[in-house]
Amino acid sequence: MELSSSCPCCSGQSYGECCYNFHRGQAAPTPEALMRSRYSAFAVEDADYLSATWHSQTRPQNLTLEPDTHWLKLEIVDSSEKGDEGKVSFVATFREKQEWLRLNETSSFIRESGCWYYLDGNASFETFKPGRNDACPCGSGQKFKKCCG
Repeated sequence: MELSSSCPCCSGQSYGECCYNFHRGQAAPTPEALMRSRYSAFAVEDADYLSATWHSQTRPQNLTLEPDTHWLKLEIVDSSEKGDEGKVSFVATFREKQEWLRLNETSSFIRESGCWYYLDGNASFETFKPGRNDACPCGSGQKFKKCCG
């Protein structure tokens, strides 16, 4: 991904100004920053970063990313931090093959030795079918038929 491209996490910054530094080893300062950087890691298919930021107690031994999954939009619903624990609720819109889905999740994070880690999440998925004249689910502001449709 180009460093000057919009960051996949929908922060409004470029990838180089936002999640790229986390993907290269800088510690995320908050649970929300870690959530955004993990979302971006899914979008750019950086499985190593996802594994490195997943707490060792809950991290899967093998993490495989689906090549037919295209992450399109992240919306942070709520974010909180209390001591060394954090929660982030979000909605992520993505497409797998020709199916449109939304992931609704509240993720738990824990800070150890100054670094935040993803612990686990309470997730649900919903499928949807955008109408031709609906706003595009990718967040471009265009109609679906002129964008991803």
